[in-house]
Amino acid sequence: MAAACEPVTSPRTGSGGTQAVHGPGDPLPLLTSLQQRSFKQGNAMFQTTFTPATGLGPLFNARSCAECHEDPVVGGVGDEVETHATAYHGGVCDDLGRIGGPVIQDSVTPALHAVLGIDQEPVPLEATGFGRRTTPSVLGFGLLDAVPESEIVARADPDDRNGDGISGRPNRLPDGRIGRFGRKAQIATLHEFTSGAFINEMGITSPPEPREQTIRDTPLPSGVDPAPDPELGQAGLDATETFMRLLAPPPPTLSSFAELQGRKLFATVGCTGCHVPVLHTGSSPVRALSNTTVFAYTDLLLHD
Repeated sequence: MAAACEPVTSPRTGSGGTQAVHGPGDPLPLLTSLQQRSFKQGNAMFQTTFTPATGLGPLFNARSCAECHEDPVVGGVGDEVETHATAYHGGVCDDLGRIGGPVIQDSVTPALHAVLGIDQEPVPLEATGFGRRTTPSVLGFGLLDAVPESEIVARADPDDRNGDGISGRPNRLPDGRIGRFGRKAQIATLHEFTSGAFINEMGITSPPEPREQTIRDTPLPSGVDPAPDPELGQAGLDATETFMRLLAPPPPTLSSFAELQGRKLFATVGCTGCHVPVLHTGSSPVRALSNTTVFAYTDLLLHD
C-alpha cells in the first residue's frame, strides 16, 4: 500500500519546515544534491527495458519495472493482472515457492519456448488457492519502510482485547522481523521488495536472489538463459531501491466540503481502526524520511 499525503491547507515536514509542493512522481523534498542524482539514476534503472541478453526471463511478467508501475506516473499503479497460486495444509498457507509459486509468470523468452514449447509458466497441480493481483503504487514506499517496528507492534491487538471488533497482528517472519510489504506483509524491507520484484516479475537474478527461476524445481534447459548470474549487479539494485525510497507520496489536494465530511464519516464508522490515518517514522539519513508524519491510512497489520 502506498502512503498518501493528508489533504491539509499547510502541509509540513517532520523537520518543522514548510514542505515543498510536489507533483506525482516527484522526489521527496529536502534531498541533498547526491540524493537527487541517485533518484535520477534509479528512475532510469526503473524504466530500463531488459532483454534476454541483459537478463530477462526465461520466465517473466514484464520487461521493466515501469511496464507495470506507470499510472499516472512512473512508480504508480498499473492495469496488469497476474496470477498467484498457493495451497493450504491444515490451515497453513504454502506459497509453493519450491515448485514455482506463488507468482506465476505469464511469459517466456523465445529460447525457452523453442525448447519446451510453452508460452507461460504452468500452474502447479498442487495449488488449491488462486488470486488475481493488480499492480500497487510504490509512491511513498520509502516512508512506510522508515516506520519503526515498534510503531507497528504497538498497534497490534490480535485478540481484540479493547473490544472494538477489530483484531490486527503483525506478520512476524521466521527470522523474527516484521513484514510490511506484499499482499500479506510477507516482505520486511524495501530492499527485499526490490530484489524480489526483479526475480519474480522479470526473472532477473541479483546478489540477494542469485538463483534463476525454475519450473517445478527443475533447472531450466541449458542455453535458454545467456546472461551470466547475477544478471543485475548490486549497484543497479541499490539504484532502483533508492528511487522507490525517495519517491514522494501522492501530493495533497484541497479538500472540498464533501471530502471533509467523508473523512469524518470514515472515522465515525470505524474505518480508521484498521486504516490508521497517521504513522510516524524513526531516524533516517534522508531528512524527508526522518522523524516525520506519514499519512498512510494503514496500520501495516494483518486483519484476517
